[in-house]
Amino acid sequence: MMSNATGTRVHRSHLPLVAAATGGTPSRRPVWFMRQAGRSLPEYRAIRANHGMLESCFDPELVCEITMQPVRRHDVDAAILFSDIVVPLKAAGIDLDIVAGTGPVIAEPVRTPADVDRIPRLEPAAVGAIAHGVRLLLEQLDDAALIGFAGAPFTLASYLIEGGPSRNYERTKAMMHGDPQTWSKLMGRLADITIAFLQVQLDAGVDAIQLFDSWAGMLSAADYETYVAPHSTRVLAEIAHYGVPRIHFGVGTGELLAPMAHAGADVIGVDWRVPLDEAARRVGPGKAVQGNLDPTLLFAGPEVVEREVRRVVADGERAIAAGAVGHIFNLGHGVLPATDPDVLTRVVELVHSI
Repeated sequence: MMSNATGTRVHRSHLPLVAAATGGTPSRRPVWFMRQAGRSLPEYRAIRANHGMLESCFDPELVCEITMQPVRRHDVDAAILFSDIVVPLKAAGIDLDIVAGTGPVIAEPVRTPADVDRIPRLEPAAVGAIAHGVRLLLEQLDDAALIGFAGAPFTLASYLIEGGPSRNYERTKAMMHGDPQTWSKLMGRLADITIAFLQVQLDAGVDAIQLFDSWAGMLSAADYETYVAPHSTRVLAEIAHYGVPRIHFGVGTGELLAPMAHAGADVIGVDWRVPLDEAARRVGPGKAVQGNLDPTLLFAGPEVVEREVRRVVADGERAIAAGAVGHIFNLGHGVLPATDPDVLTRVVELVHSI
């Protein structure tokens, strides 16, 4: 969707990604890549030589340029807004930084009820630069969809509680089980922030959104359903009235595909561990699937890449036969930094040719 001169929202349902996500007939099989904008592109590295990560995320012109780079280079069917899942936390006033080689680092981790009480609300004006970036992008994007995104409450909570990336999420799980009241309050606060951030992007005109629950795969199905799913469900429900496709993705979530599907998204992202047709059976009918080439296989040479791309496309067809309403080609996680951009371009050409 986007807005016309009168401010009325205009559906762009003809776009291949939107058609595939909603049970339509796309003009070609849509393909895009998670982390397609970023470290794998020399033109991105040239920008980042003079600009910090968070600085880039809050500069509308840089957001536009970085988001457009892979669209120009690869002819992908979607641009995903250049941002970071901690951007709404930073905008709300939480003291954090993105440290090269580490990731998000929180100055004062959230560990107590008082810490939760200090988490501020996100005011839309604080992410006005992101809305401006969306509007700049919609002036340049013709045949590619613009995907907005946010981190899901659980993944945001894990960063806040652990203080940064974690291997075992011991403090997160300890709060979840040992202090469920504080956990629930924290998740509610983060759901509010996520909803507000997505609404700003949707009001500015994005064509779809993706909710990244990046680290939900660290949970058992029972823990996910009890402590996480209700909050992701609320996020997805609060934006349903915009009428745009909602994509839900996490890494290592093969055992969570069914409860993630029940949270209400229109498209379920699948990592490389579960074949798409099996994923479609776990998800159930009526939703599209997205994925799921292993990003490491892009390093294995042209013959392997072609074989695996054709396999994923065939699995996507079997997923549709199993009840999925469509298939969006993607990787099973993000583009790795050392990936040869020319390989990605050839993958797009091959997917479009099949």
